[in-house]
Amino acid sequence: MYGLELAGEDDAFAAREAACAARDVEVVAPGLATARGVDTDRFRTLAYTHRAIHLLGQCAASVDAARAVVDAASLSRSGTVAVRARDVRSTAGVDTRRAERALGATLVDRGFDVDLDDPDHELRVLFAADTCLVGWLVAESVRDYGARRPTDRPFFQPGSMAPLDARALVNLTGVEPGETLLDPMCGTGGVLIEAGLVGAHAVGVDAQRKMVRGARENLRAHLDTDFDLVRGDASRLPLADDAVAGVVFDAPYGRQSKIARHSLSDLVSGALAEAHRVAPRAVVVADRSWVEAARAAGWTVETTFERRVHRSLTRHILLLER
Repeated sequence: MYGLELAGEDDAFAAREAACAARDVEVVAPGLATARGVDTDRFRTLAYTHRAIHLLGQCAASVDAARAVVDAASLSRSGTVAVRARDVRSTAGVDTRRAERALGATLVDRGFDVDLDDPDHELRVLFAADTCLVGWLVAESVRDYGARRPTDRPFFQPGSMAPLDARALVNLTGVEPGETLLDPMCGTGGVLIEAGLVGAHAVGVDAQRKMVRGARENLRAHLDTDFDLVRGDASRLPLADDAVAGVVFDAPYGRQSKIARHSLSDLVSGALAEAHRVAPRAVVVADRSWVEAARAAGWTVETTFERRVHRSLTRHILLLER
């Protein structure tokens, strides 16, 4: 079994994203989940999970209970160790320094040497509410999103999605490295950048010539891999049936489409129908629910999320399967 330290405040959303890198993910406390298997390479690409530990045990949120887990565990490792304790979201009220000292002393008694700078093994003790997960660190996600802020890209437009959220949407499609991900309303290319960075082949379509040019600049600045961008209509995609493994698109928010012949409703409905034709899975983001339009296009709605961005914007996220 494994323990996961989740990021953000929406545990259901984080757990669903983590499912692309772990099996049987179950939230057990605020900011904590368990899983039955972890793909450590894929885990590093997660946006809303910080780290995974190989569980020694789960117990009550107290130093004594955590120490009892280590005392009872069969420890086949040797070498140097560091203990890192955390009160996730400050929900447990546990003295984490005391926990580190106590569990470090237990490990020394078991034959380990302490090395806080460069240990061979790192024991993580994660407290949250009334739960504690104790285990050896096996993987951490790469937190490099600040290096790709939309305002720092060669081409910027207001309303661009943060890289953290774009990465999560890519992961939610379940697209694997080497598979193709399409964004049929690609804008400045933020989703495509994250798709390329996790090893997918990025394909983008946008109705505006300037967006296609700008997205190309942005992708060239951040990707060393090939990608494809074309000007086109999301409701009439220049792609064959089943051409891609997954689709992500961020529907226009509260405004008319830039394609003059479409109303917003017609554009989104048409894009959903085309996505259904070219891919088995899709993730759709909008400022309202398009559940009925998705069903009318033939999709099964696996699940939905509502994520508040600020006072005037709540993002509705639909996970769709054919």
